Amino acid sequence: MNFVFLSPHFPPNYYLFCVHLRRFGANVLGLADEPYENLRPDLRDALTEYYRVYDLHDYDSLLRALGYFTHRYGKLNGLDSQNEYWLETEARLRSDFNIPGLNIQQIAKVKKKSEMKKQFIKAGVAVAKGKVVYTLAQARQFVSEVGYPLVAKPDVGVGAAKTYKINNEEDLEFFWRDKLPAPYLLEEFVSGQIFTFDGLVDQNGQIVFYTSHVYSQGIMETVNEDRDIYYFSLRQIPSDLEMAGRAIVRVYKLKARFFHFEFFRTPDGKLIALEVNMRPPGGLTTDMFNYANDTDVYREWANIIVNNRFEGRNDRPYHCAYVGRKNSKSYQHSHQEILSELGEAVVHHEAISGVFSAALGDYGYLIRSPDLGEIERMAAFIQEKEV
Repeated sequence: MNFVFLSPHFPPNYYLFCVHLRRFGANVLGLADEPYENLRPDLRDALTEYYRVYDLHDYDSLLRALGYFTHRYGKLNGLDSQNEYWLETEARLRSDFNIPGLNIQQIAKVKKKSEMKKQFIKAGVAVAKGKVVYTLAQARQFVSEVGYPLVAKPDVGVGAAKTYKINNEEDLEFFWRDKLPAPYLLEEFVSGQIFTFDGLVDQNGQIVFYTSHVYSQGIMETVNEDRDIYYFSLRQIPSDLEMAGRAIVRVYKLKARFFHFEFFRTPDGKLIALEVNMRPPGGLTTDMFNYANDTDVYREWANIIVNNRFEGRNDRPYHCAYVGRKNSKSYQHSHQEILSELGEAVVHHEAISGVFSAALGDYGYLIRSPDLGEIERMAAFIQEKEV
């Protein structure tokens, strides 16, 4: 098997996908703009070959790279980065080289939030009322239909960048002056807690691993109001959430991919679909999969790709939480106090890359316990502010 891994060095924990692909016997063909000598030794050892381009946004360079790989190794059987940023580039390359997976004809359904709504409706899952607007007059017309408050987000976008909550006409006019020069989706504001449905499907489209996470607040509030965030995995998945998640997987006809779906749970208990991401959740969430299950999803993804087998655990003996802290804030407890107080419950901690820090903080802790109350106590301890 010849598998091209785009940007194998970033996010930094994703090198493990390459390590396990190689262990299962695949030719792992790395493609990125990072100098080879800067790659971590484990990643260099996992790569059959590495092709460096000077700019991953230069599509002609990527075409030449895949042409070279094809000439040297033969038919390319897979291509991925597991990274939202490169989804469209991957789809173009798969289409141009006839590689299995999401192609350019399918990509709009997984990139455009307005198209996601159509798929949710097809799956029988509730959505917030929304409309893509191209003029301020169209925005005002939507306001007349649903009223305030609203949320405005780029129809194609990652995270909460340039996302706005609009409470009145003044907010609407500010948004229109400040927004990106791109189509925006306006939606009625939904109050609720974010629940995810995350997992992995095999080559036949069967879900072989799934879990769910609950967020302390939305990413939009975290970024726009500079809040701390934490989120934790569930041990028992609510039946309506699982049903909705499985319906969306069927509608999208996913194969051999991770998925990350987001929902609002409203105060009256209703579940409303928010968006889909056809890749693993960001940050350290794949590591949370592992710590919650005492398994290795990096290995199991590679096992699916090469052998179409899943041999890991998915019985969720622990809740696992990510707890972030920001350098701009003063906390009651030092890093050493956290490690001393929480002990073995802290299963991992590390500095967070700057591109993720607005949402996840500058330093992150992974904690686990079979007891959710204990998770909440430890998260509060880590994030407690100085008086």
